[in-house]
Amino acid sequence: MKVSPSLLSADFGNLVPDLAMINSSEADYLHLDVMDGVFVPNISFGFPVMKAVAKRCEKPLDVHLMIVEPDKWISQVRDLGAEIMNVHQEACPHLHSVVQRIHNAGMKAGVTINPATPVSTLVDIIEDVDLVLVMSVNPGFGGQPFIEHSVKKVAELAALKRATGSKAIIEVDGGVNASTGARLAAAGAEMVVAGSYVFGAENPHDAIHSLKVL
Repeated sequence: MKVSPSLLSADFGNLVPDLAMINSSEADYLHLDVMDGVFVPNISFGFPVMKAVAKRCEKPLDVHLMIVEPDKWISQVRDLGAEIMNVHQEACPHLHSVVQRIHNAGMKAGVTINPATPVSTLVDIIEDVDLVLVMSVNPGFGGQPFIEHSVKKVAELAALKRATGSKAIIEVDGGVNASTGARLAAAGAEMVVAGSYVFGAENPHDAIHSLKVL
């Protein structure tokens, strides 16, 4: 299992030790949740913070834009050196065009679906994206309980991948720990985002390892 710890649960008053922990861990990515207070009911951080993080983080960046009109920020995300730019299906009326522009900028394109958005909405884009992120909580805040229906959605997405031949990685974000992660892995998840489970752990390295081995 690939693991992408979410910076949203780190100590924003002292990020350097948390970034050092990520650098020395088995994490595959660092997940950056960008929130605008419009698409989701919260505001997280913007490009000044992300630029500072990018300078210190040795892991590839997995940038998740929970914002309206995410296509306006493709060049800025590229300039961070991000490997993945992830946009919400619900925020992009011209999703195929946005995915093309992300690819043209040299990044992998990810598409996210909210808990109430059916997997079937991805039928016409699944073969064009590199990653699909299933939200297993309602986006906007960390530490929420896991939505059980998400396991079924992951299984549906895995079936859609098989039917279309898509190579998109299935990622899940929200309420992920060793227990929920094991069920998601069994359903077909290939990458998980974990915030409070990692940064709130007594030993974050062990928490990351417990997900890596799923």
